[in-house]
Amino acid sequence: MQKKYQTIDDFLSDSSFKEWVYSGKKNEQWDEWISRNGNLVELLEQAKLYLMAMKVNEPVITENEVNEALSHTWEKIYQKENVWYLGIIKYYHQHKALSKIAALLLLGLSLVWIYNRHNTHESTLAYEELVEKQDDGLIEEANNTTKPQLVILSDGSSVLLQPNSKLSYPKFFDKDKRNVFLQGEAFFEISKNPQRPFYVYSNEVVTKVVGTSFRIKAYKDQSEVDIVVKTGKVLVSSNKELKSAGKTVLLLPNQSIRFQRENLIFEGIETAKKVNSPENLTAIESINFEFVDTPVKQIFESLEKAYLIQIEYPEDKLKECYLTTSLSDQPLAEKLKIICESLGSNTRYEMNGNQISIFSTGCN
Repeated sequence: MQKKYQTIDDFLSDSSFKEWVYSGKKNEQWDEWISRNGNLVELLEQAKLYLMAMKVNEPVITENEVNEALSHTWEKIYQKENVWYLGIIKYYHQHKALSKIAALLLLGLSLVWIYNRHNTHESTLAYEELVEKQDDGLIEEANNTTKPQLVILSDGSSVLLQPNSKLSYPKFFDKDKRNVFLQGEAFFEISKNPQRPFYVYSNEVVTKVVGTSFRIKAYKDQSEVDIVVKTGKVLVSSNKELKSAGKTVLLLPNQSIRFQRENLIFEGIETAKKVNSPENLTAIESINFEFVDTPVKQIFESLEKAYLIQIEYPEDKLKECYLTTSLSDQPLAEKLKIICESLGSNTRYEMNGNQISIFSTGCN
């Protein structure tokens, strides 16, 4: 079992593989190989189908029957849009040792296998499907730029939506829950409200929080969903619409987890040290929002860098102002509120998209 299997020929040239397939019996060695090589299981199944087809005795069959059967098979191929069927046809033409009836049986078995695979395997859940099921109209933000995009929700929560990502959310949240839907990658800072938990639906995964900051990576064309917690704690589970729903994982600060979409299982991805390594962090995750006797100008610069916003303020009136405050685990709106209250009652802010205006007569 030390052999590398990269093509169908690699399997067919292995006598142990042939013995296992022809015997039809359970084999611990091959079971172990399958568990360690999940990405090659489909190739293995194709090889098994070839062996089954090649073993069949050839009865009398006309050319018209062959062409008709192939025509029906091609129709099925286009309907299913399974690329690996093309490999089966190509393989038949390259290996003339396969009889006509063997090729037909192979194609037929392939269709049956794909049909059973699609109907017995738990279906995945896509962003479009999740959004369509919502009764109320949702607002959709799509980031088609090359930079993160700031989204402020009605409860004050802030979301940094990464390029090629989408976020759908209601204009106003329900009284008992806050639901949003993500495709792609985003960093969330959730406004605290224990009476209204916050749920992020991203492909097959549901992330539940009350107030915390975390990042989710759930692109449509990727085989996994990653969740990384910066502050607070979150509960991550598979969507209740899946047959495997029920398992819930608690993540604490600096912890992360990966959900494998094909197998519908959770697995750890990185240690806390790796999660916090600079190359794995977005800009907002790399900034320390703990300030000790820090000039207000420097605090504003940190916010501008983290959220990609512009902050206008009266520099001459605030140049001698210093703050000691903690802005961690707070959405942007709450951070601005804390700063203004710390400077004094004569300071306030206004937000217009990515433009923040600070009005102040000076600090106390």
